[in-house]
Amino acid sequence: MKAIFLTAAALVSTVTLATSSPVKAENHNLVRRLQETRECAGCNLAGANLKNAHLIGVDLRNANLKGANLEGANLEGADLSGANLQSANLKEAFATGASFNNANLTNANLSDAKLYNVEVDGAVMVGTNINGADGFDINLGVGGGEE
Repeated sequence: MKAIFLTAAALVSTVTLATSSPVKAENHNLVRRLQETRECAGCNLAGANLKNAHLIGVDLRNANLKGANLEGANLEGADLSGANLQSANLKEAFATGASFNNANLTNANLSDAKLYNVEVDGAVMVGTNINGADGFDINLGVGGGEE
């Protein structure tokens, strides 16, 4: 019985390593690509740790940043149009001139963020935390349904 349990445990840990390592390696490679080229449109960066990253002017259009940690990141002039930022942490992020048009900011944390001259037209902001955020000149499209 003990041998069967040990064999099963070894099999489960091997399967877990085989399935989780490539995702982390791919994510790490995409983060490195983003930092080197300043673009990663459509990339899957779900759960990526970009805390305090300098992402000035990056192209992250339609990227998957679900659950990503962007706390304190500099997103000045970044294009996050259509990005999935659901449950992402953007606490204390600096986003002057950034575009979040048509992005999914559901349950995102933008507390204490600096949001100057930001575009969020068409963004989904259900449950978005903006407590303590500082902003002005924000292009926020409201209403405008079809007649």
